Amino acid sequence: MAPSGSRSIKRGCQRVLYWIPVLFIALIVAWSYYAYVLQLCIESIEDTGEKGKFVYLLVYHVVFIMFVWAYWQTIFTKPMNPLKEFHLSHSDKELLEREDRGESQQEILRRIAKDLPIYTRTNSGAIRFCDRCQLLKPDRCHHCSVCDKCILKMDHHCPWVNNCVGFANYKFFMLFLLYSLLYCLFITATDLQYFIKFWTNGLPDTQAKFHILFLFFSASMFSVSLASLFIYHCWLVCKNRSTLEAVRSPVFRHGTDKNGFSLGFSKNFRQVFGDEVKYWPIPVFSSLGDGCSFPTCLVNLDPEQPSSPTGSNPANKR
Repeated sequence: MAPSGSRSIKRGCQRVLYWIPVLFIALIVAWSYYAYVLQLCIESIEDTGEKGKFVYLLVYHVVFIMFVWAYWQTIFTKPMNPLKEFHLSHSDKELLEREDRGESQQEILRRIAKDLPIYTRTNSGAIRFCDRCQLLKPDRCHHCSVCDKCILKMDHHCPWVNNCVGFANYKFFMLFLLYSLLYCLFITATDLQYFIKFWTNGLPDTQAKFHILFLFFSASMFSVSLASLFIYHCWLVCKNRSTLEAVRSPVFRHGTDKNGFSLGFSKNFRQVFGDEVKYWPIPVFSSLGDGCSFPTCLVNLDPEQPSSPTGSNPANKR
């Protein structure tokens, strides 16, 4: 009982620690709201008049709401796991356990995979199998050591959202990067003239001047890091790759192919954001497919291989 109890305590402490980066971001955002709305717009801005303040506050709150909404969705959207068709049945588990590790087990896995839309392999050409989850990994699925689960189309585990970024919330993550970048750029642009006044003694000697100073520094620094990250993920979306696939190209039966899932810019973009334009800027799920099967640009797939666990591939209907 003691080892089990200590493991539970350790897991509980780890769960608490994992929320520290999220809490840090939440505190920074809360302070930025106070500094921009109260200290800058209400206390310091005078030369633009009431209309100027209204425009600043209106644009700020629109971007702020979209930013917080996308961040919330990225954090609290539960990652999707493989469908039950990819899990081993009780009889298959027993059969696999009776066999020695090696080719005999691969024969069993290949027999099971024959009925599933699985086209990627390990570097050695073997069926991708997760020992911990006891399932055949769908294409683009990976096991997250932090979540201890297999995540569909896993991109990476992000400590800043305390969640896995994958098929279920990748669109939200992209919008979070976009709106957080716009948030920082807007603050930097509108705070710039008052930041200059700080150094030319053009601001009244109140506590607001220090909020204005640190608000400009923090927003401009975050803008640089967010811009680089957002540009990188835009490139990934255009190429229809995940971060993991950019590091290690997927392996198909014919060999490694870094562009195996790329369908062209338009289709790649719609894979993440969906077909309906009205949903693109909104943090609601609109990605195409089920996360377990994906259309590819390959022409030498096995014609006997099914396109989905149920025999019909919704991904290929786009």
